[in-house]
Amino acid sequence: MNDREVSEYLLANPEFFADHAEMLATIKLANPHGKAAVSLQERQMEMLREKNKHLERRLAELLRYGHENDSIASKFNRWTIRVMAERDPYALPRTIANGLRDVFDVPQAALRVWDVAEPYTQADFARHVGEEVRIFANSLTSPYCGANSGFEAAQWLAPAVASVPVEGAAPQEGGHATESIALLALRDPEANEANDDAPTFGLLVMGSPDPRRFHDGMATDFLTQIGALASAALSRLLPR
Repeated sequence: MNDREVSEYLLANPEFFADHAEMLATIKLANPHGKAAVSLQERQMEMLREKNKHLERRLAELLRYGHENDSIASKFNRWTIRVMAERDPYALPRTIANGLRDVFDVPQAALRVWDVAEPYTQADFARHVGEEVRIFANSLTSPYCGANSGFEAAQWLAPAVASVPVEGAAPQEGGHATESIALLALRDPEANEANDDAPTFGLLVMGSPDPRRFHDGMATDFLTQIGALASAALSRLLPR
């Protein structure tokens, strides 16, 4: 019999070792942690202990993820309350961006909106953006996270220093360059309900000097929620 046939026989006849219990103590196996031989029973116990350690590590990892998600959910709630409490439409974009910096510890945050109602056309947050930015924003079906490869929107960010305004200038000497970036398209929720391809009216950008802060493998569930709530709040700036 070859190894496969022996394995298949033992799997098909689990009572074998019950009928030949003396073999459990006489069969000797190589100890993975040393040169001494161990019995089959000892080897089984060692395998079970290793399996339990793996399960314990997995459980600890799941608990850590759970605690992290709870923390993010709490921060999202605080940020949402701050955004909803802002009554001044002109101050709303700054409240959204500064809230991301303060609550989520995002080093850099900025946003721009376009096609706004007449009273807001001269506001800083409605400053002109290039056609490429609009086309890129319209192409986003989910948040973009990754390296800053020269995005025009990254120029809206101030350098990562103590104060981060909503609309920043190009990085100044002494600031930290934006290495990683997250881009969230802003869409009118009313138009989006009727049309999954509803055009965007703005773009929210977050950046960090840490290249690992926003990476292409990260989960984007909370970023999607941030984009949806920011879109809903900023939709009051649109003509009706």
